[in-house]
Amino acid sequence: MNVADSRDQALSLVTAALNHADLAVKLSSLKQAKDILSSLDSSSAADLFPYVADLQRSPHTLVRKFLLEIIEDIGLRTIEHSSVLVPVLVAFLRDVDSDVVKQSIVTGTHFFCCVLEEMALQFQQHGKVDQWVQELWIWMVGFKEGVFSIALQENCQKPGPIGIKLLALKFLETYVLLFTSDNVYYEKFEATRGSRRTFNISWLSGGHPMLDPVALRSDANRTLCVFLDMLQSASSLPGAVTITIVNCLEAGFSTSSSACL
Repeated sequence: MNVADSRDQALSLVTAALNHADLAVKLSSLKQAKDILSSLDSSSAADLFPYVADLQRSPHTLVRKFLLEIIEDIGLRTIEHSSVLVPVLVAFLRDVDSDVVKQSIVTGTHFFCCVLEEMALQFQQHGKVDQWVQELWIWMVGFKEGVFSIALQENCQKPGPIGIKLLALKFLETYVLLFTSDNVYYEKFEATRGSRRTFNISWLSGGHPMLDPVALRSDANRTLCVFLDMLQSASSLPGAVTITIVNCLEAGFSTSSSACL
């Protein structure tokens, strides 16, 4: 099957996933579409991303969760073409289903780190940052603000919201560690590139057009102060939330010179 035929078949399957009445057919169509998208080159796959992103309108939780799987598996491998997909991560932070919100935080965290690395490396290696990365970073800043809001919400007594809050707090921990440690912190294996990449705040020491290391360190330290404020009201928090906050503080203060204490 040539590229055009594969693309047409994938589009037909995505359309079926959005419009077919039977949920089993929707999910089967999505699985097949994902397999085809994975086999296409990045440019050909990206032609279908607007149709894939349209799946966020589905009333079915399982379809929306599968969309997040596609975004993580395909979007991260074709990140230079993912500007259509990334807004879904921000929108799904407000989804009515807690499982969708949780998966959006997990997937968004991976994107945040990947885009940050790309932003830093491009300027370090080429002295400029491509427009597509700048646009993705703007979305990632919006994602960060959305997750921060979730972490600061006080209503988390039910299991769903508690799980969301724990993941939001873990994102805050990641944020703190990314911007306070000069040691290698964040490592992830990128199967599609066959390499291990790490972000180091020292990469920004020579300056960057969009990433100010002083401002980022300051914001990370303010986040640690937020953790401390939350810990002061630990008696009103679920035990799992308190434990997560303590762990975040322990990790953060081991790498930070925060002025909170």
